[in-house]
Parts: sequence; C-alpha cells; structure tokens
Amino acid sequence: MKEKIKNIEINEGEAGSFYSYLSNGCKLCQQGAKMVLFVTGSCTNNCFYCPISDERIDKKTVYANEESVVSDIDVLSQARKMSALGTGITGGEPLMVLEKTIYYIKLLKKNLGEKHHIHLYTSYSPTKDILKRLLIAGLDEIRFHPPLSMWKYLNSTKYITSILAAKELGLETGIEVPSIEGIEHLIENINDFDIFLNLNELEFSDTNSNKMIDLNYRLKDDISNAAMFSREYALKVASSMPKFHFCSSRYKDAIQLRRRLIRIAKNTARPFDEITNDGTIVYGIIKADHIKDVVTILTTEDVPTDMFEMGESSITIAWWILDDISNVLTSNGFECTIIEKYPLTNGLVVASIPL
Repeated sequence: MKEKIKNIEINEGEAGSFYSYLSNGCKLCQQGAKMVLFVTGSCTNNCFYCPISDERIDKKTVYANEESVVSDIDVLSQARKMSALGTGITGGEPLMVLEKTIYYIKLLKKNLGEKHHIHLYTSYSPTKDILKRLLIAGLDEIRFHPPLSMWKYLNSTKYITSILAAKELGLETGIEVPSIEGIEHLIENINDFDIFLNLNELEFSDTNSNKMIDLNYRLKDDISNAAMFSREYALKVASSMPKFHFCSSRYKDAIQLRRRLIRIAKNTARPFDEITNDGTIVYGIIKADHIKDVVTILTTEDVPTDMFEMGESSITIAWWILDDISNVLTSNGFECTIIEKYPLTNGLVVASIPL
C-alpha cells in the first residue's frame, strides 16, 4: 500500500514497518538474506537503550547468526548455511576492533565473492583514512549511530566530516538510531547531505529495562517489547524524509528473523525434520541407555533408515513417525519427546512436548 504524505511517497511495509527508501543492505535484510556478524561486545558509549545481553557486553567473543565463532570456518559456514547474500557487522562498537573488522570484511569478500554485500554499524566518527581502509577491504555501506547527546548539534561534530568523507568515497551512507524524542534534530542534516535515516522501534530488553523505566519509557502493550510512542515519533518525521525507513520491533522478529531461519533450515534440515512457516524445525527424540534396543523396535515397525539418526544416548526421528509408535516405545521404558527449535547448533528450543 502507498500513500502520499506532503509529497513524500510512504510505502507501508510488513509487520508495521514503513519507508520512503531502502538501502541495499535493508533490501537484503528484508529477504532474510543477511548474516549478522557480531565482532565485539566492547563499546565506549553507555546508551540507555543498548539491548546487548550480559553474556556479550564487554566480551571479545564473536558471533555469526547467534553461533559462537572459534575460527574463520565458523563464519563462512554460517554464511553458507543460509545462502547469505550479505553480512551486517555489528557490536558493541566494531571500530574498537578495527583490524578484526577489516579482517572479516576481507574474509567474506574473498570467499563469498565481491557481490556479497557488507554493511557496518558504528557509533564512532572515523577519519577518511579509516573509511578508505574499510572501503578497500570491501565495505559497501556504513550506518552511523551518533550518541543522543549530539543529535541537536550534529552539524558541529566530527560526524558530519565522517559522513561527507564516506559519501565522497562512494560508500552508501546513512544514520541508524532508535526512534525516540530528538530525532527531529537530525532531519535537516540528513536531507542536506542526501543520506538515509533508519529508525528502529525502541525496545525493552533484559539489560536495558531498568534504565528505560527510570527514564519513564513504558511498554506500548503486553504482547511485545516495543516502547510506547516510538512508532509515533517515526511517523512525525517520515513526511519530511525522502530517504527514510522505520523498522518495527515486530518486523525484526516476524519477518527478518523468520526469513533468515527459513533460509538456514532449507539448507541444513535433515530428511526427517519438518520446517515450519516460522523457520523452526520439528523432530522427535528418543532417549535410551541402550540405543540398539530402540533400533530393534524401529526396524520391527518398518521405520525407514533415512527417517532417523542415531546419537550416543538418543535417536532423532521424524516427529510424525514417533507420534505413531510412541506407545510401543514408552511401554518399553523409552522417553519420547517432540522438539521444535531454531535450526542452529545450539538453537533456542521453542517447544518440548513429551509423549
């Protein structure tokens, strides 16, 4: 659906998002085709809305799509599992570990091709020399995140110098911040310099909720983590922004994450895994001290060998087959459960149903 608001064409996106412009990075995120590469939990800012978990904040651990990275193979494996067309590099502050960030940009471009689109988030105002190094390494797009305290005076800060340098070098350039009071101060600079503005719906998390409540932010309803009035702030400025994108809380979960999980599941699911519309996988699991006894029953029940997989102390199996023969198995003392989880090595278990 499209509507004209003060001569700016606003496109209504999915799950409450809306935009007048999408950067190339956003277009790929929309497809669920971007891998998320978290390169550091360190950051010199102390933004009240920062959602980084206690497990990651100030830590040096690298994550690719929620999976901990030990080697380069882990990064490339995650990208290939989802047939990634690009990568978003985030943190913490990626430029606090500049050499590591440059290394990963080069790694991705070398192994996945020059067309693999890479964007980077930063709260720093890097020099032209640093931006040039990032460009040469293969960076395609940069999204600046100036601290809230500078929004009103952005024109007199180093961010403008960095933004102009990035544009001059040919990087697709924008500002990405949460949608909160004060964003109106950014409009003039963004329009003057012909860059895009990405606004994210403000969200409560386990780590930022106390600060948010202290500042009088409240949940907008009891079914999401989104903050009250965040969407309304975005609506106020949308009509003045030729290059604007509001990304709702629901959009990130219901659209971006779901599509990314579906891409991963399609590439990694076993023959007996059922892929749901949400991108999760469903399968059955049989726990036993003596796996051979379970196999004997499965053979007796004519279960095809490609419909189950043996582990050390359990067997994974098609859930519908397990549902059919669970009475036989449980009567022999075996524990049977249907599992729904994210299609990741240590993916979140969404549901566990004992039979």
